[in-house]
Amino acid sequence: MDTLSRIYVAGHRGMVGSAIVRRLQAEGFDSLVLRTRQELDLTDQLAVEAFFATERPEYVFLAAAKVGGIHANNTYPAEFLRDNLAIQTHVIHSAWKHGAKKLLFLGSSCIYPRDCPQPIKEGYLLTGPLEPTNEWYAVAKIAGLRMCQAYRRQYGFDAICAMPTNLYGPGDNYHPENSHVVPALLRRIHEAKLADAPEVMIWGTGAPLRELMHANDLADALLFLMRNYSDEGIVNIGSGQEISIAELALLIAKIVGYRGTLRFDPSKPDGTPRKLLDTSHLKGLGWQSRIPLDHGLRRIYEAYTVSRQ
Repeated sequence: MDTLSRIYVAGHRGMVGSAIVRRLQAEGFDSLVLRTRQELDLTDQLAVEAFFATERPEYVFLAAAKVGGIHANNTYPAEFLRDNLAIQTHVIHSAWKHGAKKLLFLGSSCIYPRDCPQPIKEGYLLTGPLEPTNEWYAVAKIAGLRMCQAYRRQYGFDAICAMPTNLYGPGDNYHPENSHVVPALLRRIHEAKLADAPEVMIWGTGAPLRELMHANDLADALLFLMRNYSDEGIVNIGSGQEISIAELALLIAKIVGYRGTLRFDPSKPDGTPRKLLDTSHLKGLGWQSRIPLDHGLRRIYEAYTVSRQ
């Protein structure tokens, strides 16, 4: 892959996709093929087929997906399963059919069993039950990575699979009901500060542990893998920075400058108790995370406040 290669970033307006685009542009790649959701509906098989037949990208970063937190997964299980299966099936098949040299499929750490040993090795896939609060998304992602492996085995298609940990960064979803933990906490605590609210209620006990990584770190890792990795084995991508939800809320409150009380609602689901990825495989290939959590959170909070002005 060189700077003249035609590269399609599926989902380029999302948090991960936009980070990939920024990383590629910083490296001098100027033949990017980009389409908004309005311009190309990836759940439409005929539209995707026509796009690949016309544009014929050489490299594909498949970062498009329907994503959301616990509430969204519980509320829209059919959409999470159906839309993600459709998106990845159409893109992977059309990329192979129309001669793409390589495709990188972006999965999620939620593919691993709810109670598997920590840190989570790639080999733990399908060794136990999934976390019920996001199993619809997880099942779709497992199907996507298996599809990549199947197309490699049967057709020799150079499709690789990366499994990132929990992400945050510019372009994250701050929807009050459908967001992940970092944007959800940041928005809620920021609004409590503005309203001078005496307390903020947070879902769950605060005990679960989460590994968090900045999207810019992930984009750097994905470009590294696209250049340096070619195998059917999945690759974990993580930061190694683990923090409890309660500690994360306190850190965000400190960054925001909120001095009220943080209260936890144990009647609401916690989700997976712990998810720390074993990234020794990726480190062995020569890459590791660089952005500290507190630094990354300060950067996104600064951007968030500017966007609200």
